[in-house]
This record gives sequence, structure tokens and C-alpha cells, in this order.
Amino acid sequence: MKATVFLGGGHITGALAAGLRLAGYDGEIVVYDRHPEKLRALRRESRVEMVRDLKSAVERAGMLVIAVRPGSVREMLEEVAACGVTAPRLCVSLAAGIPLRKLRAWLGPRVRWVRAMPSPVCRIARGLTPVSFARGVTKNERARVRQFFACVGPVLDLPERQLDAITAAHSPTHGYHALATLAKAAQAAGLDRATALTAAAHALSDGILYWRESGQALTDLLREAATPGGIAAATMSAMDASGYARVVGNGIRAGVRQARLNARR
Repeated sequence: MKATVFLGGGHITGALAAGLRLAGYDGEIVVYDRHPEKLRALRRESRVEMVRDLKSAVERAGMLVIAVRPGSVREMLEEVAACGVTAPRLCVSLAAGIPLRKLRAWLGPRVRWVRAMPSPVCRIARGLTPVSFARGVTKNERARVRQFFACVGPVLDLPERQLDAITAAHSPTHGYHALATLAKAAQAAGLDRATALTAAAHALSDGILYWRESGQALTDLLREAATPGGIAAATMSAMDASGYARVVGNGIRAGVRQARLNARR
């Protein structure tokens, strides 16, 4: 069986490769990148095979994964088209915002495209990967893509029109940002940094884990936690009054706008 070939050796390729190996994936992973130092680091961490020229990488691909920044996708696909080797039928783009119609236009109608937005948490095989399939992707190819990303966490099929929104919403940066902000506020209230981080991490991570595993409705848990006249109720009320929902909504909308800007490239 031919290899899964990544074009681009950046952060998301590193996270996927690490998660795949952690999950016991023993398939051949080949990575092409213009920067040899990235490839050496990936080889040490995740036993990927380095390829120094694009033509050799494309020749070896059973599934080609485009893992470069959105602004570099067109240039990369034009290089693939010009390298003198026919691209594999199945290609997967990890580039946020770049629509299927442009991917087809840049590499030709022969290729069947999938868009996937894996979370960097796939590094520990706990990532969420939304996927969207172009028309013409066969049942077997869909199963292959789902199985591949399922090695590193849940896979969620979505229509392409929803990909921008989920890309903005499922990023773990929401958790990191909330953790940093909550811990900073706890420090300002009198806790040392280590204790503040412990408290904030429990509030976010363990609380959400309990919601997931308990099967209880989120509204019930909010009602249970926020006893009238209690500290949690006062905290949430003040956050809501300060525009918490508005701030989060603004963040999601900004992310969607950026994805749409990427689509214009």
C-alpha cells in the first residue's frame, strides 16, 4: 500500500504524526518540506520518512495531505501539477478556509478532495477532526479518511458550509486562553500562580469532563453549581453582565471572517 504523504512539515503535521504513532498506527508516513530542520525533528519524534524533493513525494503518495498555510496552498498545488507526476486520486487539505472548488481548480478535476480540520490535541490522540467530502469521493475513500483521522480522536462529518464555524469553535486555544485568563484573575484575588493554575484547570477541564461522563444536561449542571446567593452564582452573573457571551461571540465571528479571507486567496 502506498504511503500517506504530507506536503508541509509544520505544527499540524507534527501533531498528527505524533498522535498516529502514539495510537499504534504503523502505516508509512512520508513528509516533504523545503526546510530540512523540520523534517529531521519529525523523523526523530515520529519515525516519519523524509523526502527532499516534491516529485518523489508525490510518486509515493496513496493519499496526499496538503499541510501548508492557507496562503501557500495554491503555490504548492501548482508545483504538484508541474512536477511531472500524476497526483493521487485522493487528496486531503488541512488549510483553513480554502474551499473545495478552489482546490479542484488548482489541481484539476481528476483529484477527489477532502477537507479536514484536525485539532492540535491529536498529538495525544484526543483531537477532534471535522471533515467534509467533495462530490465524487467514493465510499471506500471516505472510510479510509475517517479511519485515518479516527486514530487520533473523534471524526465529525460536516457539510463544507459549516467548516469555518467549527474551525473557529473547536480550537483548543479557547481552553488555553480561558485557563490563562482565569488563572490571572485568581492570582489577582490572592492566589499564587501554581495554585491559581490548579484551580483554573480544575474548573475548566475537570468540570467539562464531569459533564461529558455524567450524561447530565449542561443547563442542569449550571443550575446545580450556581446556588442562589452563592459564590458561583455571583461570579457567573458578573461575567454575564460584563459581556462574556458577547466577547466569545465576537471571537467566533472573527475566526469565521478570517477563514473567509483565506478563501479569497
